[in-house]
Parts: sequence; structure tokens; C-alpha cells
Amino acid sequence: MDDSPLLSDTVKGSVDYKGRPAIRSETGRWRSAIFIIGVEIAERFSYNGISSNLITYLTGPLQQSMVTAAVNVNTWTGVSYMLPLFGAFLADAYLGRYRTILLATLLYVLGLGLLTLSAVLPSFSPPSCHTSINTTSCHPPQSQIIFFFSSLYLVALAQGMHKPCTQAFGADQFEVTDPEECKSKSSFFNWWYFGICSGALCTHSILTYIQDNLNWGLGFGIPCVCMVVALTIFLLGTKTYRHSFNDDIDNQFGRIALAFVAVVRSWRTAPSIAIDEEEGETLLLHGTDQFRFLDKEPAASTISEDSKEGWVVSGVSQVEEAKAILRLFPFWATCIVYTIVDAQYYTFFTKQGATMDRTIGSSGFKIPPASLQTFISISIILFMPIYDRILIPFARVFTNIHSGITTLQRIGTGIILSLISMVIAALVERERLQVAIDSKIVDIPEATVPMSVWWLVPQYILLGIAEALAMVGLQEFFYDQMPNGLKSVGLAFYLSIFGVGSFLSSFLVSGIEKVTGGDGRDSWFSNNLNRAHLDYFYWLLAGLSAIELAIFLYFTKSYVYKRTDV
Repeated sequence: MDDSPLLSDTVKGSVDYKGRPAIRSETGRWRSAIFIIGVEIAERFSYNGISSNLITYLTGPLQQSMVTAAVNVNTWTGVSYMLPLFGAFLADAYLGRYRTILLATLLYVLGLGLLTLSAVLPSFSPPSCHTSINTTSCHPPQSQIIFFFSSLYLVALAQGMHKPCTQAFGADQFEVTDPEECKSKSSFFNWWYFGICSGALCTHSILTYIQDNLNWGLGFGIPCVCMVVALTIFLLGTKTYRHSFNDDIDNQFGRIALAFVAVVRSWRTAPSIAIDEEEGETLLLHGTDQFRFLDKEPAASTISEDSKEGWVVSGVSQVEEAKAILRLFPFWATCIVYTIVDAQYYTFFTKQGATMDRTIGSSGFKIPPASLQTFISISIILFMPIYDRILIPFARVFTNIHSGITTLQRIGTGIILSLISMVIAALVERERLQVAIDSKIVDIPEATVPMSVWWLVPQYILLGIAEALAMVGLQEFFYDQMPNGLKSVGLAFYLSIFGVGSFLSSFLVSGIEKVTGGDGRDSWFSNNLNRAHLDYFYWLLAGLSAIELAIFLYFTKSYVYKRTDV
């Protein structure tokens, strides 16, 4: 008896864990996606456990200045978000997403384990460096610093391989040609981000307190254990996963590159189309150059000598795919300012909070300054269900779009909110400086400014809602609009925006420090925040955001989506 599945019950372009055609009723959809979301919750808990409070560790136990620490944090973050390009290439061209995620998780465990050792081994630094963030007399040896940063960048490599593949692998569990699964895929991106913010919430509310008040070794060790849990969760779902494949995946990058050449030439010279009746092929002619588009790869003997003088490109669709990739670049570039704004909450926002009154009630308990990032996670967690279950269905009635509004409209709304958050941040910082002046503590940097830390909450909440709109919109946009064989690369392009934004934030801070400091002057980023001018920096970012928004809207008006069901 033939046990092969019915063709109608298989998913085109997908196989199961044994390489057989994936059966729709037995693989993929939410049964698989829930494992992947669980993995991402654990991964984000671990990554944020390092990134959210990194500036405190650098300015505390490692004794770096605020500017040096901010630059180091932004540089590491930039590398973390640029490495997904490597991870996506590795997955799409060689290993596949499943094996890349597995390798990345193992590297994560190794990197976090070494990071923990760098903080606890007594041979590296005296015990006083591990237990307090106010160790002004602790100067760790160079060996500890080298070991710490080596471990830190190993974590960045693991994150770079993990991030684009996990999200693309999760989206692969839904077939876009099935109407119901297509709707589920759009919801997947929302609940995906809801999940990772849940992980971040645990980090900001629990782990930052452990790091600031108990022990940095424990604060780094818990994320390591968490990644072991993530590995277990990922393996548990193995039998349910759908694995997307492409018949020509090994040649996809090369063919796209060749298609770029054809696209550039087509913009310079109007092409003409000819039919080679003997070979049954379509030719795209540019003067003396000849681009031969084939429905499938020919035998070597069927390629004429003339065609060897040009480039052979498999399928006319490859040129269209190359054009689609190029058309994404304006949105990649115009969203960089948004990512610069997003980089501030785990550097300067945290340092602002450290100067303010953080006491809760009469018990004298002080909340860790990095835990203010909890409000970003809370705002996203509260907003996501409202957006997914109320706002999208309501908008769908009027727009007839399954996602309610287009992804570019969603991104643009997020940019507007991030701009407003910078305006509020500038006004609040101006008030904080005035309170310091009125209290006559400008030259006493260790004194607490008598202004409640809750003044910072609105800017955190606005950035959180902006992330829920812009970041999720960017994820879905760069996944949907990329060619089928390059979905992980699409998500890596999205992540690289944040990498470039972090690098530019570092350059901006360093440049402003040199221009506004020196000759005995206090720069905008003075170690004594009471003499700094972070408000000027926030106004600058607000102005750049306004310019970014205008350019973004200009490109949005003329963009045509790859698919009609967005």
C-alpha cells in the first residue's frame, strides 16, 4: 500500500526533518512556531542580560569613562547587528537555518560561559570588582579586559548567526500561498516580538538587580543557563519543523550578483528582447553584451561561444529579484536615524536614571537604573495584543489588507513616535539640569538629583510602542520583500540597520565629544552629567528624525510591494 502523502496535503518548497515532503497537517504552523518563539524568548533574555546593563559594568568594575563606555557599547551592538549578514549567508548558502541555529546556540553557551569566568575568576581581578558598581579604586588588569571583550564578541558572533535564522525559520512554518496560514504568519511577527519583549522584561526586572546588587558572575551565569534551556526547547520541536529549500540555493547568491550587473546596465541603456528560436531561449541585449535567460540550466555543449562573452543568468525573474533588493535600499538607509535613537535607551537613558531619585516607598529600596528599560517591554507587551486583536481587525475592514495597514505605514508611525520620544527626552533632561542647578549640586556628581526617576517613564513608553510598530514592521517588510531563497538575508539586512545605527551613534558621540569638549570645557557628555548637555543631543536626534521621516514618506509613495497580499 502506498503511504506517500497526497499532493494537496504537502507544502510546496518544504520538507520535514527527514527530508520528505512536509505534510501540512503534521508539520509547521503554530505547533512549530511556539517552540521557536520559546527559543527566542530565552535568547533575548540572555542577550539583553548582557546588553541592557553593559554600560554599568564598563563604568563600574572596568572603570571606563562614560564616553568610552558608551562608544564600546554602541560598537559591540553594531557588530552584533552586522554579523547577521554573515549568519544569513551561512544559513541560506550552506548550512540551512536549522543547523545554523543549532551551531549558534552552542556558541552562545560557550561565549556566555567564558563571560561568566571573566567576572568570577579571582586570578583576573580582586573580589571587590565583582560585588559593586561603585568600585572607584578597582583597576582590573589588562588580561581581564582582553578576556572579557573576547568573550563578549563571541556572544556577538553567536547572536549574529542566531537572530536572522530563528526568525526566518519561524516564518517558514507558515505557507504564504494558504490564506489562513498567511494571516497566521502576519500574526507570528507580532507574537514573536511580544515573546522577545517578555524575555527582555524578565531581564530588566530581575537580572539587572542581581548584577547591580549581588554578583556580576551570577548576573552573567544565569543567561548562560538560559541558553542551555533554549537549546533543549529547540531540539524538542525538531520533528514538527518545516524546512524551506530552494533547488538552486547554492548558486542563488552568485546568480543574484550577476543579475545586479544586468540591472545596472538596464538602467544605463534601454534593453531589447530577442528570441533564439534554435535554442528556445530569451535574450536580453545591451549593445554588444548578451544576457541569456534560461528556464533551466543547459548542458555545457548547448551554450554558444557568443553567450560566454556575457553573463549567463538563470531565469528572467532573477533580474526582477535583484531590482526588488535594490528597491529596499532607500528604506534601509532612511531608517538608520531611527536606530540611532533606539540606541540611546541602554546608554544615556540609563546613566540619566542613575543620577535621579530611584527610591520606592519608605523602605529605601532603590530600583536599578537599567531596570527602567522594563517600561519598554511592558509597553510592547500591553500594546501588541491590542494591536493584533483590535486595531488590525478594525483597520482590515476599511483597507481589505490582511495586516490591517501596510508594513511601510506601520514603520512610518513608529518613526513618528520615536521622534516625539526624543522631544520629551530633551525636555525632561532640561528639567533635570535645572533641578540640579536649583539644588546647588551641579559640582557634586555623586549627589542624587532631587527629581523622581519616573519622569523618564514617558520617553521609555513611547520608544516601546515605536519599537512595536517600526521594528516589527521592518522585520516583516524585509522578510516579505526578499526573494524566496534569501529570506534570512532579508532579515539580516533589517538587523544591519541597527548595526549601522549603533556605529553611527558611536561616531556621533565621539565627534560631539571632541567638538564640544577640550580647553577646560565640559562636553555634552561630561562624566558629571550635571554639567553635560544630553538635552542638546536629544534635540539633535529629534531634528534628524524629522528629516528622516520626510525622506521616508517620499520613498513610500512610489514603492510597489512584491506581493499583492500585504
